[in-house]
Amino acid sequence: MHRVVVLALDGVVPFELGIPGRIFGAARSATGEPLYSVATCTLDGGPVRASGDFSIAVEHDASLLASADTVVLPPSHALDGIRHGAPLPDALRDALASVRPGTRLVAICTGAFVLAAAGLLDRRRATTHWREADLLQRMFTAVRVDPDVLYVDDGDVLTSAGVTAGIDLCLHLVRRDHGSEVAGEVARACVTPPWRDGGQAQYVRRPVPEERADGLSPTRAWALERLGDPLTLADLAAHAGLSVRTFTRAFRAETGVSPGRWLAGQRLDLARHLLEATDLPVDAVARRAGFGTGTALRQRFRATLDVSPQTYRRTFRPTPAA
Repeated sequence: MHRVVVLALDGVVPFELGIPGRIFGAARSATGEPLYSVATCTLDGGPVRASGDFSIAVEHDASLLASADTVVLPPSHALDGIRHGAPLPDALRDALASVRPGTRLVAICTGAFVLAAAGLLDRRRATTHWREADLLQRMFTAVRVDPDVLYVDDGDVLTSAGVTAGIDLCLHLVRRDHGSEVAGEVARACVTPPWRDGGQAQYVRRPVPEERADGLSPTRAWALERLGDPLTLADLAAHAGLSVRTFTRAFRAETGVSPGRWLAGQRLDLARHLLEATDLPVDAVARRAGFGTGTALRQRFRATLDVSPQTYRRTFRPTPAA
């Protein structure tokens, strides 16, 4: 079983601390067996202060890190020293040094500062909360900081933006490890969207309108039921009862992306799901997902994922023996 170890530092943010246990802990095999074990440790095994008005007691010290397959670093408000140029405390540096080579490292939000200070993000692409991205880049010039994405998957080192982007990243890992069916079940259990593209903008620069009965959610739901149809921007605007210009502006205000990018992402997501969960030929997957032809689907996969649909299917779909 894949072992996930979460390192809680003093001042840890409780919400992000709980994300790995909630997401990985909900992942089950087809027979109901847990796919991950999740444990939390502190540097010395003692309680740590949370960012709120309480403390958190754990059962393990940092020696647990040596047995981890994945190590998760949630953000901590006690990292201000690191954020202002102080070196890693010796105990923290020693704890990270105990992690086995090849162990997957995951930083949620400003946990990226810990990995960067340890030199583990050098020459790697990474992200963090948008408010801290410029500081991360200035302090650690060897890191290739992308401030505009929800999360970055750089193979064995992954980083996310703040709060719910940590959920997106953990769901991405479940999907990467076990496919969209398992990740979808986890998302349903946690009542959260099953997948958001890591390249989606972290936040909407204009104020987000309040949810209203006349918002664009009905149009998005309508479009999701018709991804195989040749939907146009005019079709979406007509369903919403708006001009194309007004619809485009309102859609970006609600979602942070253009209607075209959103639709393309949903179609790619559906194609990935069909490749993982069905035996449909690539041409049939392309038609159902709205790409029209297998050639168009292959081009999109190459451009977006740098693999062919067949390679993706072999990678993410368990074999019958498995």
